[in-house]
Amino acid sequence: MELTEEVNSIAHEPSNIDFHHPYTPYEVQNQFMQTVYQVLETGEGQVGILESPTGTGKSLSLICASLTWLRNHKATRQEAALQEAGKAYKNEPAWIVEQLLSRKRQELLRQWEDREKRLASFRLKEKAQEERGRKRRRVEDVSTAVETTADEDAEWLLDSDEHGVRQEDALSGLSKESREILEKIGLGGRTKQADDEDIIEEKIKVRVSALNLIYRFVTELRRPVFPPSLPLSVAKGSEAASTEQVKLLPLSSRQKLCINPSVARLGSVQAINERCTELQQTKSTTRCSFVPKEELLTQTHQFRDSALATLPDIEDLYQLGKSLSICPYYASRVALPGAEIIALPYPLLLQRSAREALGIKLDGNVVIIDEAHNILDAISNVHAAELLMSDLRRGREMLGVYVKRFGKKLKGVNRVNVGRVGRVIDGLSEWLEGALKLKDEHGIVDPNDLTRHKGIDQMNIYELIQYIQDSKLAYKIESYVAHAEKADESNKSGLAKAGTPVLHALVSFLIALTNLSSEGRIFYQKTHGATADVKLTYLLLSPTHAFSSIASSARAVILAGGTMSPFQDYKDQLFPTLDATKITSLSCGHVIPPGNLCVWTLASSHSESPPFEFSFKQRGNREMMAQLGLAILNVCNIVPDGVVVFFPSYGYLDEIVGTWQQHGDGSPQTTWDRLQARKSIFRDTKGESSDEVLRDYSQAILGARPTEGKHTGALLLSVVGGKMSEGINFSDRLGRCVIVIGLPYPNIASPDWKAKLEYIESTTETRLTKEGRLRSDAAVQAKQVARDFYENACMRAVNQSIGRAIRHRGDYAAIILVDRRYGTDRIRSKLPGWIRDGLEQDSHEKGLGLLMGALGRFFRQKVQAKSGNP
Repeated sequence: MELTEEVNSIAHEPSNIDFHHPYTPYEVQNQFMQTVYQVLETGEGQVGILESPTGTGKSLSLICASLTWLRNHKATRQEAALQEAGKAYKNEPAWIVEQLLSRKRQELLRQWEDREKRLASFRLKEKAQEERGRKRRRVEDVSTAVETTADEDAEWLLDSDEHGVRQEDALSGLSKESREILEKIGLGGRTKQADDEDIIEEKIKVRVSALNLIYRFVTELRRPVFPPSLPLSVAKGSEAASTEQVKLLPLSSRQKLCINPSVARLGSVQAINERCTELQQTKSTTRCSFVPKEELLTQTHQFRDSALATLPDIEDLYQLGKSLSICPYYASRVALPGAEIIALPYPLLLQRSAREALGIKLDGNVVIIDEAHNILDAISNVHAAELLMSDLRRGREMLGVYVKRFGKKLKGVNRVNVGRVGRVIDGLSEWLEGALKLKDEHGIVDPNDLTRHKGIDQMNIYELIQYIQDSKLAYKIESYVAHAEKADESNKSGLAKAGTPVLHALVSFLIALTNLSSEGRIFYQKTHGATADVKLTYLLLSPTHAFSSIASSARAVILAGGTMSPFQDYKDQLFPTLDATKITSLSCGHVIPPGNLCVWTLASSHSESPPFEFSFKQRGNREMMAQLGLAILNVCNIVPDGVVVFFPSYGYLDEIVGTWQQHGDGSPQTTWDRLQARKSIFRDTKGESSDEVLRDYSQAILGARPTEGKHTGALLLSVVGGKMSEGINFSDRLGRCVIVIGLPYPNIASPDWKAKLEYIESTTETRLTKEGRLRSDAAVQAKQVARDFYENACMRAVNQSIGRAIRHRGDYAAIILVDRRYGTDRIRSKLPGWIRDGLEQDSHEKGLGLLMGALGRFFRQKVQAKSGNP
């Protein structure tokens, strides 16, 4: 295990704390939990960047450490409040003070017991319903869910109120009636009234976010049991339970939680959001019957208490909403005050607007991001926007269809702004049509050039975006065109294609235009298909500003992942101005025995062959490719079951396979033939689903019976950063050996990477100069920072691929890094600590022969250990 130099001094080691781990934790798990606890306890803007390999129980350790801290923190804070109350009466006789404190303790205990009894009753009710198999799963027919309107055009007409509806808070989009009832039960601007139905509000919360990981997180959360959050002076001598159920609330988008069939069937997030809010407008003639309101108060409280009582996942909330005929998207907000842990996906955490829409505040709370190795890319993706010239043309036609039908009814601001939308589309289309004639296939776009057509630069784009959002213009145009095409069977234009909300994409791109600063760039890319097209892409070059609202608000931030190495980018990109003493970095070892891992670097096949260096200049060397094939063949002759090989790119994988399939030196068999004779071969193909390939690969290993001289397992050829390199589990027999070919550096000549590196270099030089560095020294250091960022991106991808093997304590595998550059200290230092610990020293100097010997001994020992032979 390695604790990096940046670890801040620990005030008191939490080594004697019981973390309530459901199993006996390994030493690395204890160290991980202690570090998490210390970061949260220190608070004051602390940051933890923690790496614990897959298979070491990282998620469960995060849960145990954070929940133990939270319960201890609440108990300590409550005890401090009691003591402070006693000090207020320090001039009174001691017996009066003690009576006062006794009453306060009794009241605190009563509130806690009332809440726990109520939640326990819901758990019993839920359990009884499951046992009887009588859970009610119903949704009222859509005819009752949404009232029909007498005027069929009303759904698509723009509101005559020229001021529109401003979205200002977490209850935006709701009708006055819905807002009032939600405010009454604790949401919105007004203070809620004391009520027997109130739930104790949790002031400090843990916000957990992960990419597509909420279900797994909830599963892990159900394993441990934690003590109550009561102070010892309150729980002592009482009959309070020795445990307290965790109050969890998972949050998601309307797309995942909407139970109104007429809205959910719209498909796209934007269309669902706008149709939902459209149905809540005060002047709307159509209303959704599932949104919380006065007559649904009982169901709203039932939803809240059932959610807090049962540790639900997203699907559970959806089904709970259906069973109570109450909207789970809005009703879940009522449960927010009583939740200890809020679980939400990346987009809802990383976008300030999404957090505000859900009523989520981070001030003083703890933010934990699991699987954080891709957090930098996730932030960029959340703020990215794309726009195709073909989509703009389609959007212009849709606008024309809408204006032809409703143009005479458009008045005032509506008429002006619909005209402005048309001008924006025409102006952007004009630039894109001109881009077809540009010599380069891709490049950077000057936003001033982009907006000078049709006078776009003379418009107030902020106001236009606000108008489009408030009026639901994009939804109304697209839904009307879809309705018109459905009604007119002879119309086969297909303007309103399902899943491609053109005008919503335009709004997203306009928002990116208004956010454009030194942190963002716009790129164009020509595409060649049936018809020529051009795509505009907005790329966020730096996540610093986008993440700052989280970093500056939270009490503490934990970034945890299985492969976080190298750490420096997270510090430079997310916390560039944070004092180093506030950042704790931890790289844990693995839970496997040292003998279960064999790591080698291979620099050449033998002394007379060319060195393996798969750089852009050298990778076309035919002899090197041929020697690589023979090296992999040798490995396949020794390694049983599954061998997974990762190449730098799909293009290079194709080139390598083409070389192996050619005859050479008069040999009757090609390298490809010889590989196929040894193992069944499978390939990851760009643009195609990996499910079928993985199924067949697994079947070839797990379902086949090895025969003398026939296949002994399978060989999977994949790509670093491809579909197989992340989130795929090659445990046990599926991944007895992982081979990484070369260093998969991104294309430094691409416009996006060129812009990223220029941005990092310029901003770093500016920052260092402001800190008092000489400009010449700052320039040199800035170039090095940019080079490190480029290299770190490569190594993060390598480390992710390596992590596909060794998934649990009993697993074992060999890892081979094929490229002479893996022998350098600089590259090795960026490998995870557990890989470095298992690396054969100076293996890059030992060649293929010694590697084969080491692999033979390694797998013979495993076979002997399994059979019980010494």
